[in-house]
Amino acid sequence: MGMSALDDASTTTGRHRVVIIGSGFGGLFGAKALRRADVDVTMVARTTHHLFQPLLYQVATGILSQGEIAPPTREILSGQSNARVILGDVTDIDLEARTVSHNVLGRQTVTPYDSLIVAAGAGQSYFGNDHFAEFAPGMKTIDDALELRGRIFGAFEWAELAAAKGDDVDHHLTFVVVGAGPTGVEMAGQIAELAHRTLKRDFRSINSRSARVILVDAASQVLPPFGARLGAKAQKELEGLGVEVQLGAMVTDVDERGLEVKDRDGTVRRIESMTKIWAAGVQANPLGRTLSEQTGAPLDRAGRIGVNPDLTLPGHPEVFVVGDMITLDNLPGVAQVAIQGAKYAAKEIRSRQAGKPPQEPFHYFDKGSMAIISRFRAVAMVGKLRLTGVIAWLMWLAVHLVYITGFKNRLTAVLHWAVSFLGRGRSERTTTEQQIFGRAALQRLEGGAADLVSRPGAYDASRELLETTRRAELEAQAAEEARLSDEGRRGVHADR
Repeated sequence: MGMSALDDASTTTGRHRVVIIGSGFGGLFGAKALRRADVDVTMVARTTHHLFQPLLYQVATGILSQGEIAPPTREILSGQSNARVILGDVTDIDLEARTVSHNVLGRQTVTPYDSLIVAAGAGQSYFGNDHFAEFAPGMKTIDDALELRGRIFGAFEWAELAAAKGDDVDHHLTFVVVGAGPTGVEMAGQIAELAHRTLKRDFRSINSRSARVILVDAASQVLPPFGARLGAKAQKELEGLGVEVQLGAMVTDVDERGLEVKDRDGTVRRIESMTKIWAAGVQANPLGRTLSEQTGAPLDRAGRIGVNPDLTLPGHPEVFVVGDMITLDNLPGVAQVAIQGAKYAAKEIRSRQAGKPPQEPFHYFDKGSMAIISRFRAVAMVGKLRLTGVIAWLMWLAVHLVYITGFKNRLTAVLHWAVSFLGRGRSERTTTEQQIFGRAALQRLEGGAADLVSRPGAYDASRELLETTRRAELEAQAAEEARLSDEGRRGVHADR
């Protein structure tokens, strides 16, 4: 299946070719910042959508649909005539040849560039225990969120079945969130609201309000980047919702039925739970290692690559790396770093095209951090301000509405928030077996999804025979249908 082709669609104009890897905040804002530049922009991304990752937990808990936080990238850029989008998982970057190789279901394409913006983001880190992922999905993709939605709502369904038979249901109604950062806090808060408000009248054999929601972290406080005061406030609010916050507890093992944690005193204990959510740690995209090997730029423990102050790689001023992939000046792994870095890179490309002098080194402007705990409860850190409660919650709503792409998505998000936060409903509760088990099934195939797609050569060789056989079957079926109608045999007993 290792077919490859040279993508030369961007060479026809003779203009400067900019390739952007990734369709997240960095990739999208970088492409849009080049809207009026005399360049051809090619975005290569492994998905067809732009994901607003901070709201994934709301897809997982039934508040929002995936379309509201992941609009099609092509639709967003459809009005930008100098930009095109290619679906592909980037497998290699050749800095000397200035090419990007990307793959979709075994079909490989090579795209040349003159300038490159690498905004491939980061994935979930299991700190060397990748096998945990089978039983404790992360929260980085739409697939993750939909699988977790199926697991969370499915847990209540299994508990209802078990309770009706008189079986123990505690392990079904125990939800463990690993990681007390913003994602973990938001997820734990929403599962608690789901159990205590949304589902409290829906079941007959179980009381959903008896569900346990446990937030586990090896750190000594909740929300470390927010400081001690806001962390303590967030913990108090979570505990008020019924969330059990267990700090100083490091996860040492995860299996289908539960997990083991080790406390500070060395005690190892087990928590029986069918539904585990991993929200601890991130690992930069493996492309960072590819770039490091070719440039000598250092990598940190999370796989982030060291870049020059202008976000370029050593010896390669035509290559910019932005967002979660870089280590520079202790920048946080938040969307604003990717957005501002991508805009900086795009401006530098425009300046070079116009023959202008280079910019000053990249400077990040911190617009603050926010985390929602539950309805009407949030914490916010903006400059020297430390806000909690309803005011922080309203700020969270406003900021997230601004960055949701598209008026239609903003409108539907507001309607769904009203249903969930002012009422007790969740409009996106549909789940299927494919959501829960599809990822595991694909991982058992040696070549993943590519194993389910025929090779072009093999398909062409058998197509003619298949068409001939199928045509004969269809013609015979049509003739029989016509005979039955002409002879008036429809609905007539065979003995007559």
